[in-house]
Amino acid sequence: MNDALLDPSRKDASSPTLARRRIDLLLVSFLILFLELACIRWFGSTVVFLTFFTNVILLATFLGISVGCLTASRSFNLVKLTLPIAALSVVLAYVTSFAYQHWNVSIDVGSQGSPQLIYFGTEYRPTDVSRFVVPMWLVAGGFFALVALMFVGLGQVLGRSFDALPNRLQAYSIDIVGSLLGISAFAICSLYQQTPLVWFSISILILWRFIPRWNWVQLVSQVIILICVAITAYGLMDRGVTSWSPYYKIHYVPEEASINTNNISHQGMVQIEEAGPAYAMPHLLNRDAGGQAFADVLIIGAGSGNDTAAALRYGASHIDAVEIDPRINQIGREDHLNQPFSATDRVRVHYDDGRSFLKRSDNQKYDLIVYALVDSLVLHSGYSSLRLESFLFTQQAFADAKARLKPGGVFAMYNYYRQGWVIGRLFKMSEQVFGSSPLVISMPYQATITPQDNQKDHITFLLAGNGASPAIDRIRARFLSDQNFWVHASPKFNDDVNAYSTTQPSVADADPNNWRRIGLAEVDTTGIDLLPQDNWPFLYLRDKTIPKLAWQGMAVMGVVSVVIIFAFMPVRRVRPDGHMFFLGAGFMLLETKSVVHMALLFGSTWVVNSIVFFAILVMILLANLFVSVRRPQRIWIWYVLLGAALLVNALVPMNVFLSLPGQWKTITSCAVVFLPIFFAGVIFATSFAGVTRPDIAIGSNIAGIILGGLSENFSMMLGFNHLLLVAMGFYALSLLMRRSRSVSSAIPVPGPLPSVA
Repeated sequence: MNDALLDPSRKDASSPTLARRRIDLLLVSFLILFLELACIRWFGSTVVFLTFFTNVILLATFLGISVGCLTASRSFNLVKLTLPIAALSVVLAYVTSFAYQHWNVSIDVGSQGSPQLIYFGTEYRPTDVSRFVVPMWLVAGGFFALVALMFVGLGQVLGRSFDALPNRLQAYSIDIVGSLLGISAFAICSLYQQTPLVWFSISILILWRFIPRWNWVQLVSQVIILICVAITAYGLMDRGVTSWSPYYKIHYVPEEASINTNNISHQGMVQIEEAGPAYAMPHLLNRDAGGQAFADVLIIGAGSGNDTAAALRYGASHIDAVEIDPRINQIGREDHLNQPFSATDRVRVHYDDGRSFLKRSDNQKYDLIVYALVDSLVLHSGYSSLRLESFLFTQQAFADAKARLKPGGVFAMYNYYRQGWVIGRLFKMSEQVFGSSPLVISMPYQATITPQDNQKDHITFLLAGNGASPAIDRIRARFLSDQNFWVHASPKFNDDVNAYSTTQPSVADADPNNWRRIGLAEVDTTGIDLLPQDNWPFLYLRDKTIPKLAWQGMAVMGVVSVVIIFAFMPVRRVRPDGHMFFLGAGFMLLETKSVVHMALLFGSTWVVNSIVFFAILVMILLANLFVSVRRPQRIWIWYVLLGAALLVNALVPMNVFLSLPGQWKTITSCAVVFLPIFFAGVIFATSFAGVTRPDIAIGSNIAGIILGGLSENFSMMLGFNHLLLVAMGFYALSLLMRRSRSVSSAIPVPGPLPSVA
């Protein structure tokens, strides 16, 4: 690459042609977004528990891009440091993963004995029995700094690329096209389940163009990156098979029939007649109480097939098996000993988000709906604190499930819910939505479950009936009459007995020590008044508060951001743009709300995420084209329109839009999501039109995104609707800090580059 673009002060006859400058801007825009998505996926799946924390890698990339843009006028080419820093980052990530798995090192995510926020998977490595304990804020802060430094050089190239093109409209269009291509390319990689080795190889190939002189440091760094990524991408140091779905790193050990996701135990396949009595439980309880087999069954979280196999074994004639992850389901199709998905005349598999399927299956009613060990272990996206399953555990979601039940049908959910207050919440939500107290059963048996109980070693079942439910009434009556139900560790031994009995059954060849007594549990709901809603879908957050660990993470990222900015920014020559800074902060929260709203409407799938971010970029493009044609003079009008749109979003509950009939639901939801983005884009475009230093304006805007990303944590206190009130505050500050600018022919650059993670 010609040094004149890397150093914009050299604008002589040897400068690259305009065509080459355009190609450079297109490629760096593509590379930044593509590599951002690759880092979010790879670091989140490699560094244990990092995927639980909102925005760490996403905000690190924004910090690096921002600082890089602010250093565009410096003569030193920071892009030369990209590969060495990336090599150091991936090596430390691999060492962290190896230490956790093999050296008895624990990562402390707060007291999971009595937590403010439950992180599934953390209970398997108690910190009090580990050789070394590393606080999560230190791990997150370290990788936040490293990833940010990795992107500084690319940000510098981006800033210089904008400065090198005199036609801002053209520059903006190229940037948007590059970003759209980056999203599309990563979506294609996700669709075909490509590995991180492919992601990083593509990134390195494009990076070659921007490194002015290759030397042995660059070459060695490249080799280190590819080797470390290949080891983790293919599980070369582990038994079994490693693959990459659009959601997880999946490690499958056929000999053990075990499936790990992101290095955390996730599920295992069992031969239903020989093991796994939990999967048979709803069917056995109903059968032995005198009920007919559940004919039409919906299983949400069907996974590799255990629940489907149980439903088939106990007489279901039609099963809709909903699973969000295609790779996990594929493993079950190929290797499950019961081969439940081969019964194509009775089983239909749907790759979908469970809540989305519930809303769309209006014509199908079920005798039994099961939430089957629904816990995702990952966040829905890098933009919010939502997990993939968050919208399944709200009062509105339970109402959707009730609407899909036949009269008298049964809704069942079970899991290791970890804490008694979580069970209390589920109990109260079921009671309010279904109109009667659900049956609660614990294995091992518990007579009473209190909010203070640690439930990590107990699997708990909740069963609720739709209206007057003969099945629920019969089961309740048998428990009240016989007091006990006996289930064997090998469900085949339950086949020839009615297990409601005061005494343990006697079955030939059945090990008498493997009979388990269960009974109804009373649930103490004292003090449990906060129930998850679509606006506040945080089942595993105890109070409307930001947990201590999140505060620590925010503080660490804030300090690291300040240090890196002051270390790289030429303070004496560059004055950050406060107006653009607060526009970035407000837009980040606006994007977050848009992602959450569309996930609720269309499902929390990677496809929906990709489409939403693609649409956001298109709306930014339309806003900028509008400004280039109409050149609005009165920016306050657009602030008023944006404020009104945000107020509607903040005050009108999301379920109001979801309850609209037919296509009006989609049209109205898209309008309330994308109109504010258009108005915000017009404000940004008009403000950017007169700047003389686009690199500083872009850098300041992206720096504001970091503040907006950290502020997303307030959704845990305010809910996602009221989070927009914070966004309104940021936009108000941007208006106050706006200096008078004349509208010129300069053309805007987009706000934050969106992520599809």
